[in-house]
Amino acid sequence: MKNLIIIGAGGYGREAYTLAKNSIGYEQDFIVKGYLDSKLDALDKLKNYPPVLSTIENYTISDDDIFICAIGDIALRKKTVNEVLTKGGQFTNLIHKSVYIGDNVTLGKGIFIAYDVVISNDTVIDDFVLINSRSLIGHDCQVGKFSSIGVYNFVGGGVSIGKECNLHSRSSVKNNLIIESNTIVGMGSVVIRNVSENSTVFGNPAKKVF
Repeated sequence: MKNLIIIGAGGYGREAYTLAKNSIGYEQDFIVKGYLDSKLDALDKLKNYPPVLSTIENYTISDDDIFICAIGDIALRKKTVNEVLTKGGQFTNLIHKSVYIGDNVTLGKGIFIAYDVVISNDTVIDDFVLINSRSLIGHDCQVGKFSSIGVYNFVGGGVSIGKECNLHSRSSVKNNLIIESNTIVGMGSVVIRNVSENSTVFGNPAKKVF
């Protein structure tokens, strides 16, 4: 039995605890040990959560520890993940039991997939991707490392999403498009054209705003 440690005791981390209790492998392959957070008192005023064990810097990793990062901010997620990797930590995937995964889907490590998500056939999800509830990712898609897919998102078949992209809630992406790395798709946007690297797009149809 492995001990799952959640990195980040904020709102996302609290959701991760609930997700963990309803995820594939809970109480069979792992239990939740607690949190790592820079704020040791992050949960003091809240009830029914496991403890904040330590900061990342001061935590000594045990052989039975596995990790999931529940930090929404991509830059901070990347930083904290790399700190744990440097200390020899091993990341697992946290996948809600309601998630539908089609044939020949490839999943990396450290992936967080919330409830009622659909990932269709022959799609590749790279390491440390967050996919929020009730999103649909079509067939033959690619999602790069550290990217985030917001709630109620639709990603059409054959879409390529680069590294460290943030698709905010209720956005839609037309099939066979390329969203290059380090881009932001605003809430409710409808993407009908390729999006270049380091861009922010918003609207229906989505247009570059930064």
